[in-house]
Amino acid sequence: MNMSKQLITFTLNGEPVEVYVDPFELFVDVLRDKLHLTGTKKGCGEGGCGSCTVLVNGKAVNSCLLPAMRVIGTKVETIEGVESSKGLHPLQTSFIEKGAVQCGFCTPGMIMSSKALLDKNKSPSKDQIREAVSGNVCRCTGYVKIEDAIEDAARKLRASAVKGEKYE
Repeated sequence: MNMSKQLITFTLNGEPVEVYVDPFELFVDVLRDKLHLTGTKKGCGEGGCGSCTVLVNGKAVNSCLLPAMRVIGTKVETIEGVESSKGLHPLQTSFIEKGAVQCGFCTPGMIMSSKALLDKNKSPSKDQIREAVSGNVCRCTGYVKIEDAIEDAARKLRASAVKGEKYE
């Protein structure tokens, strides 16, 4: 059976996007192969490692399980969209400063899952942080530095909110 490609439209990192996809193509492949955004990693391909995490309408999702057709009309954010004109997002600087980056393969997914949490809750508990990244596997850091980095980023975001600054 020959399936023809279909045009999908959505917002990606604040910009409108149109791309042709196969009806059963996975979103991680569209991001990496068609849109050339390789920050989203392709790990297990089964939704178990979280390296492919992106935000869809603010929710952390595994793009390796997401049919590309499901993003029509949504707002998608990838790791490439986290940095703003102000520079690195506090999550990015905190991951660097706290040594939460080792091999780096899990880092984009960890940051996206953490961002989904901090966008909704600027003062998460340790348990909430652990829950937010529970779908992300890291084989290098042991998670303590990652949790510390997320707590540090939350402090930075609260401090900037007091100053009237906002990270988009």
